[in-house]
Amino acid sequence: MQRVSEASVNVDDETCGAITSGLLVFLGVARDDEAEDVSYLANKITHLRIFPDDDGRMNRDVLDAGGGVLVVSNFTLLGDARKGRRPAFANAAAPDRAEVLYEQFCATVRAYGVTVATGRFQTTMRVRSINDGPVTLLLDSKRMF
Repeated sequence: MQRVSEASVNVDDETCGAITSGLLVFLGVARDDEAEDVSYLANKITHLRIFPDDDGRMNRDVLDAGGGVLVVSNFTLLGDARKGRRPAFANAAAPDRAEVLYEQFCATVRAYGVTVATGRFQTTMRVRSINDGPVTLLLDSKRMF
């Protein structure tokens, strides 16, 4: 995820999701992900204090900062490029399963009171963003790193 001053996603030259300040979340769903992973990540992303307070310290979460979240599905995050020259995507969830968890993630973040914009699942998207900071963090519900 990235803290952004603005971000948008286009499909076929049409903007389908956009936020001003907030978080751009590239969401990859692994084949062994479950509802608990969705809950963990939605809670963590919504409440992570990475927005500046009046003193410039990272003490505010996206709710405190009045920001939104743009969620972009991205199975390539599960790509394993350790061997050969072409990434393997065996760890990515099947599209039907991934879409269910992607939608659950978006709904869970919305339930916290955050405005959520999205891309379009399983389409080629053009993502534009202005990274604020830059602040970019990797989160993994399995805590692999």
